[in-house]
Amino acid sequence: MGLYKRGTVWWMSFSHNGEQFRRSTETEDRKLAIRIFDKLKGDIAEGKWFEKLPGDSYKFKDLMDKYMTEYSAVNKAASSYKRDKSIVTQLKSYFGEKYLTELTPAMISDYKVKRRSDGVSSRTINYELITMSHAFNLAIREWGLANENPVSKVKKDRVTNKIERWLTSEEETNLLKESPKWLQDIIIFAIHTGLRQSEILDLKWSQVDMKRRTVTIHEQKNRCIDTLPLNETAMTVLKNRHNPELPLEGYVFPNTLGDRKGNRLLLKAFYVALKKANISNFRFHDLRHTFATRLIRKGADLYTVQKLGRWKTVTMVQRYAHHHTESLRAAIEMMDDVEKPIITNLSQSQKKRSKAPLLKLASN
Repeated sequence: MGLYKRGTVWWMSFSHNGEQFRRSTETEDRKLAIRIFDKLKGDIAEGKWFEKLPGDSYKFKDLMDKYMTEYSAVNKAASSYKRDKSIVTQLKSYFGEKYLTELTPAMISDYKVKRRSDGVSSRTINYELITMSHAFNLAIREWGLANENPVSKVKKDRVTNKIERWLTSEEETNLLKESPKWLQDIIIFAIHTGLRQSEILDLKWSQVDMKRRTVTIHEQKNRCIDTLPLNETAMTVLKNRHNPELPLEGYVFPNTLGDRKGNRLLLKAFYVALKKANISNFRFHDLRHTFATRLIRKGADLYTVQKLGRWKTVTMVQRYAHHHTESLRAAIEMMDDVEKPIITNLSQSQKKRSKAPLLKLASN
């Protein structure tokens, strides 16, 4: 028997009926942990201790609060933490008062059905289940709050991951025509940098190097700091907006008060412009798809596109390689120059073989 620390929390190690147990005291206070352990040893000696299943007295809402505080806030980027916060709020509204041992795969499956009936997409439902499952895995492996993960027994919905929408040159012209000047700048900058909506609105002049023609992205999904080159079109947008007297901590695309422009304000103006330009089935994020698609069609290799767009893998970029039949024709026609001599020679050899029996017959 003994006390030991796992992280900052004190744990108890003891045996009962020949079986080894490890339980968290759920406290960082050593004196309190000793008192808890002493009481446990007394219960065991008097035969009053019965094993409690982890999660018997721990509610789902408490687990998700612990997940947000001890994992998401520490290990995830601000944008991912914000998404987790929204997901956890949704999950707690349904499962919050349930004890961990009460949750079953059937209950989670019923939750999926309800979310579908609410019109929620399969992708969003999967995100919710993935977050819930991750919290349970931590509860089992690190926190000693559960014995099993009920989410692992529930099948995720199949998601068709097709990227079918990007902006044509004609659509771009019409969209810019129907957009106010500030929105024009953002649209052009998005198409020529591939930056995400939040990255553009968060962008400050301290991240821009006008001499080196680069922009540095600090907070992003892959938790890396990347310095990216800018083309002439993107630089023109920045030059037109740049004022050397502005503070470096000022936003590149601010609102009228100089503060960060709100996402809703941007999207409201964007969708009004789309409607006026008669462009349907298009999202702001599709400007990023447009960036990748145009690079690939101009001949950029997938690895380069991956690095410029900061996707995790080349496989993710392959979704953007939209090729029409005509765009492939030039490549396939190059084969004609290689194969024609071979085909010619082959044809001549076939003619010789076909004539050979006739010559032999004539000689007889």
